[in-house]
Amino acid sequence: MRIARFSLDGTVGFGVVEGEPSTPEGPVLDIIKGHPFAEFERTGQKLPMSKVRILPPTLPNKVVAIGRNYAEHAKELGNEVPELPVTFLKPSTSVIGPNDPIGYPSFSNELHHEAELAVVIGRLCKDVPRERAKDVILGYTCANDITARDVQRTENQWARAKGFDGSCPLGPWTETELDPADVGIMCTVNGEQRQLGRTSEMIRPIEDLIVHITQAMTLLPGDVILTGTPAGVGPLNVGDEVAVTIEGIGTLTNKVIKRDY
Repeated sequence: MRIARFSLDGTVGFGVVEGEPSTPEGPVLDIIKGHPFAEFERTGQKLPMSKVRILPPTLPNKVVAIGRNYAEHAKELGNEVPELPVTFLKPSTSVIGPNDPIGYPSFSNELHHEAELAVVIGRLCKDVPRERAKDVILGYTCANDITARDVQRTENQWARAKGFDGSCPLGPWTETELDPADVGIMCTVNGEQRQLGRTSEMIRPIEDLIVHITQAMTLLPGDVILTGTPAGVGPLNVGDEVAVTIEGIGTLTNKVIKRDY
C-alpha cells in the first residue's frame, strides 16, 4: 500500500492513498489511527489529497546515504568503483517533501540532481543479518540527493555539500509492497530526461547496504537509506523544476528557488 504523511489545519497525520492521479476524482487519503511504524487501523475517514499538504513520507532521525553505488555514475565523475560502500549522513533538516522548494545555497555555484530509490526503515535495528534485512523495511520512496558539486570537490567531508537545508527531497509517499530488485529510475528537469537507470544496476543490493550500515549504527523507525544514483547527474538552476520518477512508486517534484542565506 501507499502511505502518505500530510498536514491539515496544523494537524499532521498519515493516510493510505487510494486511487490514482489520473482518475477523475483523484487520489484520496484513508486516514489511519496512529502511525505506520506499528500496527494500525484505517478510520474510514477519507480526504481528497488535493485538500491537504503532502509532507515528506517520514521525518527521519537520520538519512544514511550511499555514494557511487552505480558504476556508470562513479565513472562519469571520474571515480573508481569503491571496494566498500561510500557512506555519509544527511541531517533531518535536509529533508523536504513533494512540491517544497529547493533553496539554491549561496555558497555554491554548481547544484546537481541525483535521483535515488530511498528505503524507509520500519523498526529499530542493529547488526541485521542479511537474511533478515527485508524484515526491517517499511517500504520505499523517491529521493533526490541534491548536491553542491563544487563544494563536494573542494571539501574532504560532504556535510555541507550534501547536508544543507532542503538537500533531501523525499516523497510522495511510502510504497510498502514494491519489489526493489529491478525498477526504473528517471529524473527530468523542466520535462527533459536527464537520468534513466534501473535498480538492478546497483553495485551492492539493498540487503548488503543494510548489513553494512547496521554493523556501525542503530537505525530507528522512519530512518531513510539512499541507495545511490544512476548516471546522468547534472546541473540545476534557479527556476528549474526537477522530478524523480520511480517505477511502482510515483513522482517527486520540486522547484529550485533563489536563497539569499
